[in-house]
Amino acid sequence: MKRTLILAGAVLALAMPAVAQAPASDTLKAVISKGTVIKANVQGMDLELAMAYKADGNYTASVMGQEAGGGTYTVDGDKLCTKSQLGEGCTAYPAGMKAGDTFKITSPTLGEATVTINK
Repeated sequence: MKRTLILAGAVLALAMPAVAQAPASDTLKAVISKGTVIKANVQGMDLELAMAYKADGNYTASVMGQEAGGGTYTVDGDKLCTKSQLGEGCTAYPAGMKAGDTFKITSPTLGEATVTINK
């Protein structure tokens, strides 16, 4: 009986990494540690959002220097998943980006947007 429990525990331990979230890509590590500026046109309005991510899974956003709320985030490999009053969704980020780089994403809440990782 003891041997069966030990084997069952070993099988569960081996299976756990398959269920856990994929580690953050290098791009998302830079995004979270440095923050970003996101430029998007939403309903005919050009917006510039300054995003700051905290280690506890929360983020804040400001528009034109004014606090605009925030929400929570999780990371799954190359995807940044956010949840806020605007909605929730996951956005894929390209690999190999670092502080100072600019690139395009397609966000479920903002549509096509340009992201710059802060230096």
